[in-house]
Amino acid sequence: MANPYKANLSGNQLEWTDEVPQLPNGKTPVLVTVLPPTEALTNEEMRRRRVEALERLAAMGGIKSIPDPSAWQREIREDRPLPGREE
Repeated sequence: MANPYKANLSGNQLEWTDEVPQLPNGKTPVLVTVLPPTEALTNEEMRRRRVEALERLAAMGGIKSIPDPSAWQREIREDRPLPGREE
């Protein structure tokens, strides 16, 4: 997959906001995903959406690849030797 480039859509033109991609002459096919304006969301609305997403995940039974979340958490938090300090 190609690297994404950030731009703003203004009418029927893209205005690059960061790095401008090196494009060949002529027409270049693009795929544009329109994002919701994050500045329009209040902190409370963003929190509510996150909570709803987690509730939907919980209603589906959680993450199927982690059958025992407590055991998984203990395993993840297990102390490991620091790089270069193995005994």
